[in-house]
Amino acid sequence: MSNFPKNFLWGGATAANQYEGGFDEDGKTLSVMDILPDEAHGRKQAMKHPLETMKKKYDFYPNRVSIDGYHHWEEDLELLAGMGFNIYRMSVSWPRIFPKANMDKPNEDGLKFYDKVIKKANELGMQVLITIDHFDTPMWAVEEFNGWADRRMIDEYLKLAKVLFTRYKDQVKYWITFNEINMLLHYPLFGAGLDLTGDPNPKQTQYQAAHYQLVASAKAVTMGHKINPNFMIGSMIAGICNYAYTPYPQDVLQKQKVMRESYFFPDVQARGYYPRYAKKFFEDNNIKLDITDDDLEALKDTVDYVSFSYYSSGVITTDKRLLGNTASSNFASTFSDSVINPYLKASDWGWIIDPVGLRITMNDMYDRYQKPLMVVENGLGAIDHVTDDGKIHDDYRIKYHKEHLEQMGLAIRDGVECLGYTMWGPIDLVSVSTGEMSKRYGFIYVDRDNDGNGTNKRLKKDSYYWYKKAVESNGDDLD
Repeated sequence: MSNFPKNFLWGGATAANQYEGGFDEDGKTLSVMDILPDEAHGRKQAMKHPLETMKKKYDFYPNRVSIDGYHHWEEDLELLAGMGFNIYRMSVSWPRIFPKANMDKPNEDGLKFYDKVIKKANELGMQVLITIDHFDTPMWAVEEFNGWADRRMIDEYLKLAKVLFTRYKDQVKYWITFNEINMLLHYPLFGAGLDLTGDPNPKQTQYQAAHYQLVASAKAVTMGHKINPNFMIGSMIAGICNYAYTPYPQDVLQKQKVMRESYFFPDVQARGYYPRYAKKFFEDNNIKLDITDDDLEALKDTVDYVSFSYYSSGVITTDKRLLGNTASSNFASTFSDSVINPYLKASDWGWIIDPVGLRITMNDMYDRYQKPLMVVENGLGAIDHVTDDGKIHDDYRIKYHKEHLEQMGLAIRDGVECLGYTMWGPIDLVSVSTGEMSKRYGFIYVDRDNDGNGTNKRLKKDSYYWYKKAVESNGDDLD
């Protein structure tokens, strides 16, 4: 008997900047992702200084073409529906809808694209979950405001949210205000459109941007519920399960400190106020935020559900001698000085594979918030090989998802209320951090390489048929 409820939402997730391409079509202007080269040409360095990067010319910009979803969307939706999806998580390109700052009306040509996509998804039996901002701050916001460092971004964001809520109020029920909102502390350009070049107090700027996003998120919740009281509007963080390296109390305390950095965001979004530990952190780090009484009142309107991505886990230690025993590509190292877990294996990119960590994370977050959860990203980035007869035998990906879904089912049996699962990403996408195509997550293969060469032909992997079986059995048949 399946552990998953009858109305469970099964699907997959993509992001406009990693999927669409069409960077200069139908009035779209550049987003923060469109200015970045690939990893071979200094992507990580380029993202640290976006205004300087804008002045440079690179041979190849991976996100400007992505997988050309702008011209393959209909075929792709039919492939997703073929797996039995009843929900598709997608985002919109902010600069496709508002190509400039201070626009009174949105770009109708840009919106018509999303009209077609949402209508077709609904016709194919899929609900749509829209992420309003998925690492897609317009470059005009970076150039004019330094992104979310400026309070004016709240109104610009709410203008976008209002257009979407109003236009799709009868077609879209599920929403996420910001993708992985905590990532602005680790990737400030992706998360908040920040250029911290020469900033004397970058933490101050990042947490100020975080505050403005939290206010914008809360005001979007208020607005959305007025437009349609049945909307389900959620928060999202990049989730990670951390363990203390030893039972040494200082290791355990450090692990708690690291986890608070991520939980800070949903603590505000799900509870409606700043936790005392955050106020103490600001005080200890000389962070003085622009927070008004109106802001504090706005924050009281909390999200309907809490969502997160889950890929990996980390191990926290205070023993500086051990900190050399870590991989720079390790997902956990994005968040902290995490050391290698000797009990678990890693992916091709050094991310620790920990299905049980998903169950732990779900229980921790549900205990903390007592709100429905949704796992909106989870997947394995791996190198795939196409056989001479056009097959992709990705048993490693099937194993990854099988083990994670089993643990999700056990978390639900533990008592966690979980609305759904949208794995990342059902079709191969451009990697957000490296700009690679070789780091493939999909159940659908896209014939495109790291240099932008290929036919863009879509091929079903073995995992496509496995996930179809899992979805159609409501998680009962995972073999």
